Amino acid sequence: MKTVSKWFKRMILAFFISSVGMVVVYKFVPVPTTYLMISRYFATGKMEKTWTPIDKISKSMQLAVISGEDQNFLSHHGFDFDQIQKAMEEQQDGRRVRGASTISQQTAKNVFLWGGKNFIRKGLEAYFTVLIELIWSKQRIVEIYLNVAEFGDGIYGAEAAAHHYFGKSAAGLTRAESATLAALLPNPRKYGQNINGKYVQKRKSWIMRQMQNLSGTLVYP
Repeated sequence: MKTVSKWFKRMILAFFISSVGMVVVYKFVPVPTTYLMISRYFATGKMEKTWTPIDKISKSMQLAVISGEDQNFLSHHGFDFDQIQKAMEEQQDGRRVRGASTISQQTAKNVFLWGGKNFIRKGLEAYFTVLIELIWSKQRIVEIYLNVAEFGDGIYGAEAAAHHYFGKSAAGLTRAESATLAALLPNPRKYGQNINGKYVQKRKSWIMRQMQNLSGTLVYP
């Protein structure tokens, strides 16, 4: 039992050191790929992605994803407890369960974890969320999110999405185009099939209203 305990402690220490090390490295270098990208590539053979620095991604695109996915992103520390509470209340009332994951949580999940849902994965998601909030800046979190998020079948990152849907770079995206891309995020492989569909256009309009409300607030701490 002492030997098992010793090896277990070593494994925990090794995981802690390696996980912190990865987060520190990704603070400075681009994320080359993710589990989702690799697994989908082997399943479909599709992968469009181009790493793009945040200063080459339009401010409207940055504002659109914050407006659509996590309006309290700049003020919370990785978890939006108000949204979590609302989601729990809606579930108890039998209403459709809303997503309460922040951009930080989604980034942690996309970069460091595998697919699926279980308690171990959720625990690791929370752990990596805390790490990236401590080690990365808010701007870096958005930069990585906008480079690894899926915007369609085999389409990853704002740059690839801008070229795929609008034939331009992410730097040239308009507010309407940015809102359209942000509207795909709840289910990109489905909604990316028709960006002029009813759902996408309705959500795009909602996101544009939120962008108007949040205009001028996109100042990274």
